[in-house]
Amino acid sequence: MEDAVIAGAGPIGLACAVSAKRRGLDALLLDGGVLVNSITRYPIGMTFFTTPERMEIGGHPLVCAGQKPTREEGLKYYRGVARVEGVRFRAHTRLVAAERRNGALECLLAGRTGEERIVTRRLVLATGYFDHPNLLGVPGEDLPHVSHYFDEPHGGYGLDVVVVGGRNSAVEAALELFRAGARVTLVYRGKALPPSIKYWVKPDIENRIKAGEIAARFGATVERIDERAVTIRAGRRSEELPADRVYALTGYHPDFELFRRLGIALEPDTLRARLDPETLETNVSGIHMAGSISSGRAISEIFIENGRFDGEKIFSSQLPSSTAQ
Repeated sequence: MEDAVIAGAGPIGLACAVSAKRRGLDALLLDGGVLVNSITRYPIGMTFFTTPERMEIGGHPLVCAGQKPTREEGLKYYRGVARVEGVRFRAHTRLVAAERRNGALECLLAGRTGEERIVTRRLVLATGYFDHPNLLGVPGEDLPHVSHYFDEPHGGYGLDVVVVGGRNSAVEAALELFRAGARVTLVYRGKALPPSIKYWVKPDIENRIKAGEIAARFGATVERIDERAVTIRAGRRSEELPADRVYALTGYHPDFELFRRLGIALEPDTLRARLDPETLETNVSGIHMAGSISSGRAISEIFIENGRFDGEKIFSSQLPSSTAQ
């Protein structure tokens, strides 16, 4: 019998494990990838927009060389927190299902060695959204030169690169690729760049497009991807763009299917879970949600900064409530 199982070992899941540990609960933290797997998917050398004190968990100071931490400094910091706190962690193990039996939750896990079942008093979902990209749903999307994650720009040198998307991640990738020597075309379904782009990035991308240094296709959607080209459509006009590399940076979403399998009630329009605001417990007794997944489709509402305290709410009481149905 586990005191608690926390599915998702991002910064917020790790913070939940620390909160449990501080209350004498030996929680098991697991992830389908590695510790803070979402951060490993960030571009190499990336600098966080957030200042270090707003990324700290468990009272452990995050020390960085600059005003804001880099991806590498973040990875080192969270590894250190897990080590110092003695958090039990299992990598490459994901939650598949859970069912309440005899007053406890029986969880089905899948790992590299197969499936197993464990029993816990409390299950915390902190799975985030970064493992589930919004797919284009077009032929060729699964080709090896297509990625839904931007790694680093150097590999684009001298190549034709198509970036699909028009929000911050896509725009920043396009700029970095251009400065690394790639021939970049930005494809976005909107008629213009959205106002949500960072204020210091927006004039940069607009000037690069105006100067013809980055090509842009607005009001366009991808129809298919081939080994050396991307076919797009804008209105009645179809165009084939040369593409040695394709970054489909069209956003991500929580694993809503997992939530439904667990019996969690979701609002039909927003897909928000119905949570107790004091304990973040769902309608399923003993199952809690932490971090961005609690906001349904509106994943941009919760970040490390405001989600890192969710564990304090969840573990404020020693036992799951008996009021959830």
